[in-house]
Amino acid sequence: MSEINQETINTALAQYQDPYLGTDLVSAKAVKAIEIDGATVHITVQPGFPCLGHHEELKGALGTLVQSLPGVESAVIEINTDIASKAVQQGVQLLPQVKNTIAVASGKGGVGKSTTAINLALALQAEGANVGILDADIYGPSQPRMLGYHGKPDSKDGKSVEPNVSYHLQSMSIGYLIDEETPMIWRGPMATSALEQLIRDTNWRDLDYLVIDLPPGTGDIQLTLSQKIPLSGAIIVTTPQDIALLDARKALKMFEKVNVTVLGLVENMSVHICSQCGHAEHIFGSGGGETMAAQYDVDLLGALPLEMAIREGVDNGKPTVALQPDSPSSVMYREIARKAAAKLSLQSKDYSSRFPKIVVENK
Repeated sequence: MSEINQETINTALAQYQDPYLGTDLVSAKAVKAIEIDGATVHITVQPGFPCLGHHEELKGALGTLVQSLPGVESAVIEINTDIASKAVQQGVQLLPQVKNTIAVASGKGGVGKSTTAINLALALQAEGANVGILDADIYGPSQPRMLGYHGKPDSKDGKSVEPNVSYHLQSMSIGYLIDEETPMIWRGPMATSALEQLIRDTNWRDLDYLVIDLPPGTGDIQLTLSQKIPLSGAIIVTTPQDIALLDARKALKMFEKVNVTVLGLVENMSVHICSQCGHAEHIFGSGGGETMAAQYDVDLLGALPLEMAIREGVDNGKPTVALQPDSPSSVMYREIARKAAAKLSLQSKDYSSRFPKIVVENK
């Protein structure tokens, strides 16, 4: 009988290539502990990103590999999630109580960016993370309607505000502070200042991810926000249509200029499937997202359908991932969330909180 030891177990585990990390768990340093108790092996795995929907598959694959070793009768796989803070732009400080910030952006309006942002936030939550969402569109806030929540946020000290909570998701929007039909007739600097106040004066509570639904476009407001708001990564939303892809390229270039990593693209409204006959039709074209991803060497995180239920859900304050968690579309959103979070987990960590603060006093 061959001797069971950590080296042979690590060699076996290294045969499994994680589909989200793109490497084996040993190389990714996700195998945290191996304990051998006779013919039973206990393994603790820490992927570094939320992936509840992937746990059973992961346990099965790793268990099969380990149990194939001579002398091993059973393998107990425990999966823990430890989400670390990742570095943001140089010179920009992380927000208190927020580990990571993910911007969801588009070069133009009308591509379903806000719908994608809210369902992505809910998908990250469904995968096991503590998540919040900031509606950064001062002129056209839509998250209050999408979350079905219109109450004004509380303020305990008159200076800061508490995030509203809907579907266990922390949220903040200028839409909570004004009437839904009131236009914001502000120039760029005023809007930027208001948004900075919203994000910094909100008492976010122990967030693994804050999803920031940026306004569409790549103008002065978007550029200023990308330079002042800490961003761990960005996701670009587009449709397969040529004109949408043209503007999506501009958004991608903007993030490159401010040194924010683009985690990937989401192609929205990729295909429409007729609810009556099942016929699939690419209304806005096909293959655009895949071509752009290859051209700029970024990941295509997923392609979402043009589906009436998704639109009806956000219009009625009942997002798909929250109300129909087992639907095919919700499964797609969760797959996108896992891919984006895994890509972010591979980035360098933020160590600024470990540095001592130097205070110079005049005596």
